[in-house]
Formats: sequence, structure tokens, C-alpha cells
Amino acid sequence: MAADRPHYKDFAIPGSRVPVNTIRKEDGMGNTQAPTEKEEYAALIGMDWASEKHDVWIHDTDTGKDRHQVVAHTPEALAEWLGDLQARYPGRQIAVCLEQSRGSLIYALMGYDFLTLYPMNPVTLARYREAFSPSRAKDDPSDAKLIAEILELHRDKLAVWKPDDEQTRSLGFLNESRRKAVDLRSKLELRLRATLKLYYPQAIEWVGVSLHTELASAWLLKWPTLEAVQKAKPEQIRSFYYKHNCRRPDYVQGCIAAVAAAKPLTRDAAVITVSSLNVQMLSQQIRLLNRSIKEYDQRIARLFKNHPNAFIFDSFPGAGPALAPRLVSAFGTDRDRLPSPKDMQTYSGIAPVIERSGKRTWTHWRWNSPKFLRQTFHEYAGNSIPFCPWAKAYYERQKERGKGHHAAVRALAFKWIRILHRCWREGVPYDEERYMRTLQQRGSELWTVMNRTPKEA
Repeated sequence: MAADRPHYKDFAIPGSRVPVNTIRKEDGMGNTQAPTEKEEYAALIGMDWASEKHDVWIHDTDTGKDRHQVVAHTPEALAEWLGDLQARYPGRQIAVCLEQSRGSLIYALMGYDFLTLYPMNPVTLARYREAFSPSRAKDDPSDAKLIAEILELHRDKLAVWKPDDEQTRSLGFLNESRRKAVDLRSKLELRLRATLKLYYPQAIEWVGVSLHTELASAWLLKWPTLEAVQKAKPEQIRSFYYKHNCRRPDYVQGCIAAVAAAKPLTRDAAVITVSSLNVQMLSQQIRLLNRSIKEYDQRIARLFKNHPNAFIFDSFPGAGPALAPRLVSAFGTDRDRLPSPKDMQTYSGIAPVIERSGKRTWTHWRWNSPKFLRQTFHEYAGNSIPFCPWAKAYYERQKERGKGHHAAVRALAFKWIRILHRCWREGVPYDEERYMRTLQQRGSELWTVMNRTPKEA
């Protein structure tokens, strides 16, 4: 796997969908170069944002003068401040640099055409501040000034915030929100399991392995204690199972018999009373999350179906209804944004980083990268193994070389990104047979591994 040395240009901007080292201009000879700021912008602005107010440092590029302002974080105050800026510099562009690429402030600023936004990783400002202030003294106005200084002196190392189209951004937000809802449900399920083990462990077996199903929630809300379920008649329990599509006679009859023979783990009324209330609370929350997750799934499916790139990512083995929409929102629709696979490999954090100091060399993953994007490629690579013969062979080859599971999956994700990027750039679906022919024609080691006999293996 190829790797490159760490550089602050590779620090990811969470949620921006844009690697900070990929916004470039071309000169007349086809080379890439950063634009000069004073030819383009009437003012360079550094913003140190907060929940209640924002410190703003404005550098006028015509006069060279600086001024400091404080803007309240209200829609009215921001609109008034932006109106004054537009009136002061009519018909000209203004560059704004701030330490976020998503949130209420950048969403408020993105609606103004005369602003060019440069999100900056907070690590960049922290390191820059410490370079000239070893005492680590920090102040909001001085931070705003430092941000404006970085924008003025090092703008070629920053990137213009270039949001994708509304459909892709909506799909991306839905995917992330769905994932957070699933993670929250998992946490609640763990709490529910731990609470049941305190006083009512038999219920875990009677409602099935998973405690986030509708059957489990309905059971625990109807019968939150062993005493409550033992008061129910066998016909009531059987009817309950049938109502929730559990119709195996042997399983149902076994549970009915187990309910009748069960003994309480504890008879402490204090434990049972409080724990049963907690179980009902958690079951209600899980049931509500299930409904929300179902709504997320429906909206994601509708958006994905109508997305112009859906046919590309839906063709990849193992993508399915959950991962294909995430791959669509990862790449977006602007094909000039990621000229090479390396841009996505480094931005997503899948590509490793090699550090060298003297005679010492070590490799690690990128710490500053969008976690959800990295998870998307990691999870897709892992999910492709059962559905793709060459992916399975590649994964097993990495394991044979001594890599752990996650390292082997990341290596596979690194390889998948090259293929995903090629299909995305060319606007064509994935063709397994074409890829296998390419491996054969190139005499790839992977092709040899896949076609070796059992004796050779």
C-alpha cells in the first residue's frame, strides 16, 4: 500500500467533503497553482466563533488596515453585519476563514454569494498559536487575528468550502443522522440488558437475542416483571407471540413452560420497582428510535433512487441499501473535486501515514480525518468480502502476511477506493468480469492467489 508523509495540508475538515489540498487553479501549461489573494478579495476576515458571539478580525487588502469587531450570534445581528460588509465592498468578493465546516455559523454564511469561505481545522490554529506564544495564552480577539493572518499568508494551504448539491448534502446528513440514531439505540439496548440482568434475566431469553425488536419492546412494556408475566394465561402469551410474527410452536410452547417454572432472581421490592420503571423507559425510547430509523431509511431510499450517481454505487458488491447511499454522499457529484484516488484515500483517513525521525520509521493511520467517512469505506470493504471473490482473496492474503482484521480491511478499503474513484470519474457501474480480466492481463499476484490449486495453497 502506498503511503505519504504527514503534512498539515492533509488534515481533514470534518463534514466539508473537500480535502484541504485539492482546490487548485491551472496555469497556461497545465500545472496547478494557488491563486493570489490580493487580486481577488477586497477583505480577508478571520472569525473566532462561539455560541453567543463571534470575534471578527477584518484586514482590508486595499488599505492594509485592520479592525476588530464583535458580532452577536443572532440572525438579525449577522444579517446586519453582512449587509454592512456588502455595502462597504460593493461587487467584490470577501474571504472568510473560520474553525468549522459545519454548524449554524457556516450555514448562515453560505447563503451569501459575495463570501468565499475557508474552513480551517482547529488543530492548525492551535499549532500556529503555540508556535508564537509558547505560554499558550489564548484570547478570542487574538485568535481571530491569527486566523486572518493564516488566511493572508498561507491561503494556498487552505481550501475553499465548496458544498455539494442539495440532494447530495441531504443524503449525507440523513446517512450520518441515521448512524447516530442506530448508535444511540445500541447504547440504550446495552443499558436495557444490564438492567434486566439485575432482576429479570429470563426476559432476555424469552424476547429473543436482540432487545431492540418490536417484540422485545412490547413484551417489556406489557410484562416488565416476572410476577407480571406469570399472572398472564398461557393463551395470552401464545397470542402475544403470534401477534408479533413468532409462530414456531416448539419455541412458543417452550417459553410458556419456562415462564411457569421461572424463579425470581431477587425479591427486593426496591430493586424490582425502580428497575422495572427503567426497563419501561428504555423500551419506550428504543421503540421511538426504531420508528425514526425506519423514517430515515425511507427518506434515504427515495433520495438515493433519484440521485444521478445511484446506478454507479449500487453496482458494487456488498453495498446494499445502507452503504450505497453513503458511498454516493462520500463522492458527491463534482468530479473535479477529487482528481485522483489519492485525494480520497488521504482525506478519508484510509491511507496510512509514514513518519521518519533519524533512523526511526513508523506507520499509523491519519488521526485528523472525518470519522464517518472513514467508517463508510472501512465498513464497505468489510461487507464486500462475502460478496466479492477477489476481495475475499485479498483480505485473506493480508491476514496471511500477519495483519490484524482491521488493518487487513483498511488495506482492502484502500484498494476499493481506487476502483470506486475510477467508476465515479468515468460515470460507469462496476464490472466484476472486467476487473478480473485486468488482473489476469497484468499478471497480478492476486490473480495468482485466486487461481492456485489446493496443493499450492
